[in-house]
Amino acid sequence: MKNVYENVASIGVDVHYRFSKVGMRDAQGRLVRRERLDHTNRQQLRRRLAQWPKGVPIVMEASFGWGWLADEMQAAGLQVMLANCFKLEKMRKARGLAKTNDKDAGLLSELPFEKSQWWRVWLAPPEVRNQREWLRLRMDLVALQTMTKNRISAVFHRHGVFHEFSDLFGAGGRAFLGELCRAGRHAEGQLPDGALAALRSQVRLLGHVRGQLAAVTHRVRGRLARSELAVRLDRIPGFGLVLVHTVMGEVGRIDRFGSHRRLASYSLLAPISQDTGEPRPGAAPVGRHLGFRGNRTLKWAFIEAAHGAVRRGGRWRAMFDRYTDGGRRNRNHGYIKVARALVKVVYVVWSKGVEYSDSPPPRPSRKQRMQSWMSRPGTG
Repeated sequence: MKNVYENVASIGVDVHYRFSKVGMRDAQGRLVRRERLDHTNRQQLRRRLAQWPKGVPIVMEASFGWGWLADEMQAAGLQVMLANCFKLEKMRKARGLAKTNDKDAGLLSELPFEKSQWWRVWLAPPEVRNQREWLRLRMDLVALQTMTKNRISAVFHRHGVFHEFSDLFGAGGRAFLGELCRAGRHAEGQLPDGALAALRSQVRLLGHVRGQLAAVTHRVRGRLARSELAVRLDRIPGFGLVLVHTVMGEVGRIDRFGSHRRLASYSLLAPISQDTGEPRPGAAPVGRHLGFRGNRTLKWAFIEAAHGAVRRGGRWRAMFDRYTDGGRRNRNHGYIKVARALVKVVYVVWSKGVEYSDSPPPRPSRKQRMQSWMSRPGTG
């Protein structure tokens, strides 16, 4: 019986929820075979993968839902690589190709023939992805808690309910909320029945979310190991054990980034300017904004750390005050500036294996840098 895979030199897999489209090419780059993988029957899928040739590069898009299929392929002894979705999209548009499942699979199968792996991204191992699931669950619960608090505050704003608590959701504020939910009366009058029902529902939801958040945080802290790197990063202002492991899980390997600028860009904390490039001395850049193609979880983690660093004071509070006129304007801009500075600190502490210091060592002079360079072996 003829082996239909004997001439296959590369494979491209366009992953969807229930199926994947597959394109296979020979050593000359010609498309020699197309297949459709059904995901719903796991045993049949494994039998199909066991027939594929070993040692042949298999390229998948780093889009939603690639993880479990990559694990199945690696368990079958196959060589899996991930491609950057954005770069692949630009490549397809530059060629004027229509976006279809078959064309995407064929385009993915071409990538191993490129002279360099400009398209490749890191394939996170299962243990890293599992840690991300826990930490992203906690992040989602924190966001849901914040949204529920905002909805309760919106009920107060719509119906003129006033209070003197610095924290409405602290001990005293919760007692006030409980009494308001019970009777519906406040100092300014009575809540309408619709507003009272909405308030009661949001308060119950907040209690449930807080319980879930406490349980998940407890389990997360029990799972996280205090490695040497985690202890060093934990000493950076604004970071705690959970935020440290969030950053470690999302970054994976720090050597993936050539500089702190690349890590900041990946973390969506590098401002992008969309002006014409014409010189405008003294004028602010036009259209400057944070990017949207990157890791939003890292952006959230660094901005959360920035809030903690500003509360701690010192150089971080001074930096925040410098960009916000003492906290009176553009506060979000100030937190982004602090978060961007924390990216640089995390990169240096992680990549160089040094301890954090509130007063960084002075930068070496040009003469010292030249002497250090001349002292290296092989320099004249």
